[in-house]
Amino acid sequence: MTTPPPSAAPPSEATPLPSAAAPRPAPWVRTRLRAAPLGTLLAAALAFVAVLLAAALPRAQDRGADQALRSFLERSGQTNTSLQVTAPAPLSGQSAEALDGTLKSLLSTTGGTFRVDPDAVVHGTRTTKRQPLLNPELSRPSGFPPAMSLLYVQQAPAHVKLVEGRWPSSTPPPAGAPEGPAAYDPPLQVALSQRAAETLGARLGSVLRSTPLVDGTPSVEVVGLYAVPDPTEDFWVGLDCLPRACEHYNGENLSWHVDALIGAGDLARMDVWGDTAEDFWRLPVDVGGLRADRLDATTKEIASYVAGPTAAALTRETARPRLRTTSWLPELFKQAHDRRQAAAPLALIGPAGVGGVAFVVLCLAGALAADRRDAELRLLLARGGSRAGIVGRLLGEGAVTVLPAAAAATALAVLLLPTPRLAPALLSAAVVALLALLAFPVRAAVLLTPPRPAGRWRRPLAELLVVIATAAAVLEVRRRGVAPAGSDPDPLLIAAPLLLALCGGLLLARLQPVVTGWLARAAGRSSGLVGFLGLARAARGSGAAGTNARGRTGPSVLPMVALLLAITTGGFGAAVLDSVDANRLGVARLAVGGDAAISAFGKASLPDGLAKAAGELPGVRTSVPLWIDHDSSVIGTTQRSTQISVIVAEPAAYAELSRTLGCGSFDPGLLTAGGAQSADSPVPALFSAGLARLAGPGTYTLQPGNGGELKARVVGVIDCTPARPARDAATVVLPAGPATALIGADRPNQWLGLGSVDGDRLRALVRAALPPASSTSQAPAPAPAAGQDPAAGTHPADEVYPVRTSAEAVAELGADPLQRSAQRLFWASVAGGGGFALLAVLLTLMRTVPERAALLARLRTMGLRRRQGVALILAETLPQTLGATLGGALVAAAAVALLGPAMDLSTLVGASVPTGVRLTAGPVLTQALGLAALVAVAVLVEAATSGRRQITTELRAGDQR
Repeated sequence: MTTPPPSAAPPSEATPLPSAAAPRPAPWVRTRLRAAPLGTLLAAALAFVAVLLAAALPRAQDRGADQALRSFLERSGQTNTSLQVTAPAPLSGQSAEALDGTLKSLLSTTGGTFRVDPDAVVHGTRTTKRQPLLNPELSRPSGFPPAMSLLYVQQAPAHVKLVEGRWPSSTPPPAGAPEGPAAYDPPLQVALSQRAAETLGARLGSVLRSTPLVDGTPSVEVVGLYAVPDPTEDFWVGLDCLPRACEHYNGENLSWHVDALIGAGDLARMDVWGDTAEDFWRLPVDVGGLRADRLDATTKEIASYVAGPTAAALTRETARPRLRTTSWLPELFKQAHDRRQAAAPLALIGPAGVGGVAFVVLCLAGALAADRRDAELRLLLARGGSRAGIVGRLLGEGAVTVLPAAAAATALAVLLLPTPRLAPALLSAAVVALLALLAFPVRAAVLLTPPRPAGRWRRPLAELLVVIATAAAVLEVRRRGVAPAGSDPDPLLIAAPLLLALCGGLLLARLQPVVTGWLARAAGRSSGLVGFLGLARAARGSGAAGTNARGRTGPSVLPMVALLLAITTGGFGAAVLDSVDANRLGVARLAVGGDAAISAFGKASLPDGLAKAAGELPGVRTSVPLWIDHDSSVIGTTQRSTQISVIVAEPAAYAELSRTLGCGSFDPGLLTAGGAQSADSPVPALFSAGLARLAGPGTYTLQPGNGGELKARVVGVIDCTPARPARDAATVVLPAGPATALIGADRPNQWLGLGSVDGDRLRALVRAALPPASSTSQAPAPAPAAGQDPAAGTHPADEVYPVRTSAEAVAELGADPLQRSAQRLFWASVAGGGGFALLAVLLTLMRTVPERAALLARLRTMGLRRRQGVALILAETLPQTLGATLGGALVAAAAVALLGPAMDLSTLVGASVPTGVRLTAGPVLTQALGLAALVAVAVLVEAATSGRRQITTELRAGDQR
C-alpha cells in the first residue's frame, strides 16, 4: 500500500476551490425562454394583439363620442352654442372701455371644462326698439314706413368693407354733454349696409328722421356705406338686418326693417333713438374642445354660469345687478347625451363580444402551454419543488414575455388613437395583460393540485346557474323593455347576447358528442375507415398528450364558446344594422315618395315629355306621373267642406308604388272598376282614413284649387299614400282618365319612380327638358322667406324642378358621425372576434398535435396516404366547427327574436322609427357561414402544411408514448 506523501493533504481536508470557479446554476427564466423561442414569441404576439385591442377600443369609443358631440353642436348653429349675456346699458358712463371690461370679467370665469373662442366673440350695444323712419323718399312697399334700430358692434369693422364715406366717429363727446332738445343735435352718425340703403332708397349724407318727441326729433346721418363680403359668416347670426334690409310682415302688409352701425363716440347718446339701450355679449363656446366624457361637468359649469354661483359672482364683479345669461347648451347637452346612450348598445355589443372571445383564447393558450410542459412541471414537483415556487417561476417567465408586449401595445394604441382620456385604456390594457400573465400559471397550479374525488354535480350545477342567469336577463329585458331615454347603457341588453351564446356553447357541448357518435356509427358501417376514425375522435374528444390525459368525455367547450360568441354577437349586430338600413331606406322613400321624384313649384306642370323620358332611364322599374293639388276641398262631409289634397295617377303603377313603400296598399281594380267613365258619372276614389271618418261611403263633390267640380264615389279607404305619406293627411286618390282630365289633371306636376335611379342623370334630363330662356324663370319660384333678399329667389336650372332621390336621402340620414362611429366600432369588433375565434380553433388543433401526429404515424405505417391523413384531420375538426356555426346562427336568431323588440333604432336611423329589430336570415347566415368558411380554410391549410412534417418527425423518432 502506497503511503501518500507528507505534503499531501487528505481528500477531506483538500483546499476548497475559489468561489469564482464554482459552477453557477443557469438563470431559470433565460433558460426556459431559450428552450422554446417560438412559443415565447407566439405568447408575446398574442399578448400584444389582445392588449392592443383592449387599449384601442376605449380610445376609439372616446374619439367617436367626441366627434359625434362636436358635429351635433356644430349643426345646431353658433346661436344655440353661445352664451348670450345681456344687461341694461348704464345711464351714465357708457363707453367701449366699459363694455370691454365686462367682457374681460365674463371670459375670466371660463376655461374649465369649456372655453370661449375669443376670436368669435361679438359684443356691443343695441337699441331695444326700432324707430320708424318718416322721410318721404324712403321705400314703403305697403304704405308702412321702414323702421331702424342702432347697434354698436366692436368687431363689425373686421367683417365688413367700407365702400363709400367714412366710419362713424369713435371720439366720445366732451364731458357735460347737453341734455334736453340740444341732445338731438347733431344727428347720430351711422354706417348703413349698401344693400339696405339701396332697398330703402337712402344714400350717403341722408339724414333719416324718426317720430318727433316732446323735446326734439331723433335723427341719424348716414356717413358711410359698407358691403358684407360673406353674409353667411357666423358673425352675422342674430344680426340679420345689418347686412341687408329685412322683410317684416304685419298681416299681408310688408315693411322694411334695417339696422345701422354707430361709432363709439355716440354710445352715450344711443338712448335718444329709442326708449332704452341694451348691452350684449355673445360668447361662442368652442365646441371643438368639448369632451363627451366630461359632459356632465360641463353642463354643471354652464348651468352655474347661467343661474348659479358663477352668475352671482359676475353680477358683483361687473357691478351690473341685472346681468342675465341665457344659453341653449344645457338642452343641447341633454340631447347629445340621450343620442349617445341610444347608440350605446350597438357600440358596446361588439366590444363585449370580442372581449369574451379573447378571454376564451387566452384561457386556451394557457391550457396549451400547461399541457406542453406538464411532464416538466410534474417532475419538478416530484423532486421537491413546491407548488407555490413553481407557480412563482412561471409568473416570472410570463412577466418577461407578456409585460413588454403589453407595454408596447398600450403605447401603440395611445399613439395611433390620440384622445385626452387615458385611464380607461390603461385600465382595460392592465386587465387583459394580467389575464394573459395569469392564464398559464393558474392552469399549472390546477394541474399540480392533487386530484380530488370527482364531483359529477359540479358541471351540471354550473351550467344550470348560467341558464338561470340568462333566462333572468332575457325576461327582465323583455319585461321592462329598453332602458329609459338618456339613462346609462343597459347592461342586461349588452350581456344577454353573450349569455345566450354561452348557453348555446354549453348545450352544444352536450349534444355534439351524441350526434357525432351517431354519425361515427353510421360511417363505421361503410367500407371507408377515415370518416369513422375522424368522427369517432371528434365524438370522444382528443386527449392532450402527456400524463395529464385523464380521458375526455367529449370535445372541449372553450372553442365552441369562442365560435358561438363571435357568431352570436356578429349576427345580432349585423341584424341590428340591417334593420337600421331597412328603416332608413323606408324613411327616405316615404320622404321622397319613391326612389326618385321630380316636382314642380306651385301649380306649374312638368315640361312635356319629361315624365315619359324619366321613366325610360336605366334602372327605373316603375314610373308614376301624377297630378297633385293641395288646395282642393270636398263638399258634403260632416264639416260641410273639408280641405284636402287630390292625387290623380294611373292606378296600377300607383298601387305598385304604394305596395313597395308599404304606405296605403290597395287593389288597383278599385279605381278601374266600371271601365271608361263618362263626364257625368262619379269617379271612383280612395279616401284617407281620417277623411273617411268625416265622409263615410257615398258620392261627394270635389272642388280643385284651379276651379271646376268633380263627382267622386268612395270605393276604398287607405291609411296613407306615397305622394302625401302623413298618416293624418286628408287625401283623395283618383284614377287618371277623361273625367279627371277635365280638372286639368292631364298634365302631371310630379313624377315618382322606383328603381336604382341615378340622381345626376335625372337632373341632367331635367336640365335638357328646359328651354334655354327658362333656366331661371320658367317655373314660378317660391316666395322668399321673411328676412331673405328678394334677389335670392332665382334658381339654377336644376332647381326649377327639384329632383330628389332616396339614395341621397339615405346618405343624409346616415351622415351623422354618431352612427358611423358606432358602425365602425362594431365591424372592427366583429373582425377582431372572428380572428380570435379562428385562433381558438387553431390553438385547439395545436393542443392535440402530439397525439394526432402519433396516430397518423402509426396509420402511415399501415398504408395511410397523405390525402387520407388530411381528410382524417378534417373529419375530426370540422364537426365541431359546423356545429358551432349552426348553433351560433340559431342563438343569434334567438337573440334577435328575444332582445330585438327592446332596441330603439331611431338614433341610428336618423329619424323616428318604431322600436324593434326585425329578424332576417341574410345578416345572421352571412356572419355564421363567413366565419365557418374562414375556420375551414384555416384547418385545411394547417392540416396540409403541418401534417406531413409531424408524421415524418414521428416516424424518425419512434413512438415514445
